[in-house]
Amino acid sequence: MHTRVLDEGPEAGVPEVRRLKGHATPWRERFFELSLWASLAVAVVFLGSLLVYIVVEAWPRLNLRILTNFPDIIDPSQAGAQSAITGTIWVISFTGLLCLPVGILTAIHLEEYADTERWWNRAIEINIQNLAAVPSIVYGILGLGIISRGLGFGQTVLTASLTLSLLVLPTVIIAAREAIRAVPQSIRDASLALGATQWQTIWRQVLPAAVPGMATGSILALSRAIGEAAPLLLGGLTFITFNPTGPDSAFTVPPIQIFNWISQSRAEFVSLAAAAIVVLLAILLVMNSLAIWLRNRYSHRW
Repeated sequence: MHTRVLDEGPEAGVPEVRRLKGHATPWRERFFELSLWASLAVAVVFLGSLLVYIVVEAWPRLNLRILTNFPDIIDPSQAGAQSAITGTIWVISFTGLLCLPVGILTAIHLEEYADTERWWNRAIEINIQNLAAVPSIVYGILGLGIISRGLGFGQTVLTASLTLSLLVLPTVIIAAREAIRAVPQSIRDASLALGATQWQTIWRQVLPAAVPGMATGSILALSRAIGEAAPLLLGGLTFITFNPTGPDSAFTVPPIQIFNWISQSRAEFVSLAAAAIVVLLAILLVMNSLAIWLRNRYSHRW
């Protein structure tokens, strides 16, 4: 590439870029672009094949019985996942109540109050980033060893909620920090110049502007928690024929119920597990769609 600057005329000072003959290698750019499209096509084909296979397997059981009936190991044709779906509602509700306030307040402190020159604040940030990459099975071992047995909570909704809260907390913190960081500094400066305190500036200016980003990140984090099986396999029950009634109740969730059905020897359970997978995918699709709608509806362009 050859670049020169125009010295006269209305476009003076504007760089002019022209391609020298014999020096360009457009085939490399074309090859790179084709490689990207090929990678995307492979991913889409594999994902589409998986979805088609699951829907085909689940088609005989895609009816209201999957939502209204309880699990049944004797007659798979009448079995459903009502207890697992209800258990998910309980677990995710308490997970949100536990991790969202802690994560958002932590993000506010790190972005607005913490001194980045202090070594302990830097250590906290590094540990948050490292915890986001810890395998989920490690949180399952932590939940089983400390929360379930050490604290004596047992195999209950509260144990599952605490375990999943620890799992998604780094994601909530990182998403909330990015949303707060995206608010222009000029808004803070203008609020402080008008006599507002730092907390009034955060509460009335920064947080309302950061809510769309924080809501999107929180919903996506809870979506991940809904689909997690490894953290709950060590402490969750696989066969529940009743709905949980509180945080101290036994529970099961769709990933655990699906794992239980897949491990059965009869072929009828394969179709049943596929139907439960479709229900779980539908829940995740609704939550992700809500996150996209919130981002597009309330996001600000500064």
